[in-house]
Amino acid sequence: MELSRKQKVLRTILVVVIVGLILCSTYFVFKITGVWERVNSVQKLQTLILELGFWGRSAFVLLQFLQVTFIPIPSPILVVAGTLIYGPFEAGLLSLAGILLGSAVAFFIGRIFGKKLVVYMVGKNTEQKWRKFLSGCKYTFVLMMLLPLFPDDILCLVAGVTDMSSTFFMVTQLISRPIGIFALSYFSSGQIIPYHGWGLIVWGIIAIFSLVAIYLTSKYNQKIENFIKNLFKKQKKGV
Repeated sequence: MELSRKQKVLRTILVVVIVGLILCSTYFVFKITGVWERVNSVQKLQTLILELGFWGRSAFVLLQFLQVTFIPIPSPILVVAGTLIYGPFEAGLLSLAGILLGSAVAFFIGRIFGKKLVVYMVGKNTEQKWRKFLSGCKYTFVLMMLLPLFPDDILCLVAGVTDMSSTFFMVTQLISRPIGIFALSYFSSGQIIPYHGWGLIVWGIIAIFSLVAIYLTSKYNQKIENFIKNLFKKQKKGV
């Protein structure tokens, strides 16, 4: 049954109020408990999680969930802090649990509640920019999930208001997220590339490569998209 205009407006207002209450409540809880001042520093986050003892792992998963959905916490900081505490493998698994759940929730927030709520959460210009991008470049979305510095939280939310299917979105997450998260966990631990000597040169090369990859992905997204589509077409013809 199709909703009337008045019902749609009321539903939108209700959703905005609920999301606003969640954001405000989370902020004040974090502010009162002192968590807000600690979430932007690896050392402070590490101390916070260790102080929670038994509940540290649950808090870590929750923080990873929140950084994808409601709170702008830098994911790399969380991953690095978790790696220092739990080691790269366990930190990777905990991060993967929180981020996959958060990505799914962000996508379905956009899919269920629509563009108005997404605009409210990320802003009109940001929503329009990424919706236009994702509508024509869904395969490039996989690369964007792999590379750092892309706003993956916003991308997941905006993807919900595009024609991207939920199946494609979840498959993309299941492929790209483990690669990116475990790569960050192991590389940031210093076990593979040290933070001294020859390692500093390698880190510099990785940083330059990442920036170039991000630039090329952003600038030539349509060409990359067409290239991937043509590959799939050739594979189908060859089968």
